[in-house]
Amino acid sequence: MATKDKFGVPVVAGEAGILMPKLKFRFRVTMLSGFGGDDEAGQRRFTQNVVNVSRPKVSYEEVEIHSYNSRVYVQGKHAWEAIQIVLRDDVTNSVSRIVGAQQQRQLNHLEQTAPLAGEDYKFDMRIEILDGSTANELEFWELEGCFLTNVDYSDSDYATNEPVQITLSIRYDNAIHKAGAGAIGSGGGLDMSGTGDNAFEGPNAEGV
Repeated sequence: MATKDKFGVPVVAGEAGILMPKLKFRFRVTMLSGFGGDDEAGQRRFTQNVVNVSRPKVSYEEVEIHSYNSRVYVQGKHAWEAIQIVLRDDVTNSVSRIVGAQQQRQLNHLEQTAPLAGEDYKFDMRIEILDGSTANELEFWELEGCFLTNVDYSDSDYATNEPVQITLSIRYDNAIHKAGAGAIGSGGGLDMSGTGDNAFEGPNAEGV
């Protein structure tokens, strides 16, 4: 007698079971337009050498409004937190080369010159969750207006067997969350961030 459909939290009579979760180790990071000067081969090597990446986090400021005998709160501006990517520094120097090229786009350390505008050095990137069977993504985050805020080239140590790593801190302007081509139960490209055609529209009210 099968019992696997009896595990999990029952939500309605006769319906239980556990939905398959997304797994942390099934992911892919892809650098898009602009990173390192659009070196496609270098960007592929970058993807192959990613060790881990943090996912986007957003916070919303509170605006306090004082009134007679009380106070209320409304939402203020939001802020996306910087993310980190850890990479292996391979023996072909492909990772260190493209990371160095991106730093040169942000500031030419030899000539001590800087780009005129953000569009001259910013790049886009994508963080995808994969299904483990195909190259299709279940979901993806697309980060826009990215630039490096910190590059850590790790260290060397006679007492360890670990690979040399490079850690990048990346600031970005905006993040869009969407279902991917391999999404189960919904069409690919479904906007999950509430910014597209299917975004929730609340009542047009002025109260708080």
